[in-house]
Amino acid sequence: MLESLQLSWHIVRRNWWVYRKNLIANVSPSVTEPTLLMLSLGAGLGSFVAQVGGLTYAQYLAPGLAVSSAMFTSFFETSYGFYVRMTFENVFKAMLTTPIGVSEVVIGEFIWVALKGALMMSIVGLLLSAFGLFANPWLAPLVPLVGVLVALPLGAIGLISTCYVKSIDQFQSVYSFLIAPIYFLSGIFFPITQMPEPAQWAAKALPLYHGVQLAQSVFWDKDPFKMFCIHVPVLILYSTVLMWFAHRQLKKKLLA
Repeated sequence: MLESLQLSWHIVRRNWWVYRKNLIANVSPSVTEPTLLMLSLGAGLGSFVAQVGGLTYAQYLAPGLAVSSAMFTSFFETSYGFYVRMTFENVFKAMLTTPIGVSEVVIGEFIWVALKGALMMSIVGLLLSAFGLFANPWLAPLVPLVGVLVALPLGAIGLISTCYVKSIDQFQSVYSFLIAPIYFLSGIFFPITQMPEPAQWAAKALPLYHGVQLAQSVFWDKDPFKMFCIHVPVLILYSTVLMWFAHRQLKKKLLA
C-alpha cells in the first residue's frame, strides 16, 4: 500500500512540474472568473437586489463562486487535461511500462485534483474575503477542506466522461448537458427554494449542491458543525462511488 502511494505521488509531482511551467496562465482562469462575477453580479446586479435571506447579494454569491472554482478546476483537469495526456501525449502508456499501474494513475490523479481544488478555492476565498465577504476568519481553514470534498466527485465525473468520449470535442456536450446544469442549479446564484419542488429534489441530488451548502455555512458562519455533519457524508459517498466507477472504466480504457 505504501509503495502504491509513493508511485501515485510521482504522478502528482509530474503534474505539478508541468503545471508550474505556466503557473499564472493556469491559475488565472479559476481566479479571475469568480472575481469578475462578483464584481458584475455581486456589486452590479446586487445593487438592484434588496436582500437574499437577510444577506446582500454579494454575501450570498461569495460561497458559491468559491466552490465553483474547485468544481471547474477538477472537472477540466480530469476531462480535457487527462484526455490530452492520455490520447495526444501518451503519458499513461509510458507510465504503464513502469511499476506504475492503473490504480496508481487513478489515485495520483485524484490526489492532484484534490490539491488543486483546495488551492483554487482557498485563493478565491482569500480574494473574496478582501471584499469583506467572510464572516469569521477562524473558519478559514475549512475552506480548502470544502475544496477537496467538491473536487473529488466532480473530478470523478470528468474522468468518467473521458472514458466515454470519442473525441475531445465531445466534452462540449458533457459540459452543456451535465456540468452547466450542475453549476447553475446548485444554489450558487439563487436559493433552490425558488424552483419548483421537483427541481429542488433534483438539485439536492447534485454533488455541488452539498458543497455549496458547506461553503455557505463556512462563509456565513451559520451552523458549520451541523452542516458538515449533514453534507460531508453525502459528498464522501458521492466521491467513493464515482471514483470507484471511474477507476473501473479507466482500467478498461488504458488496458484496451
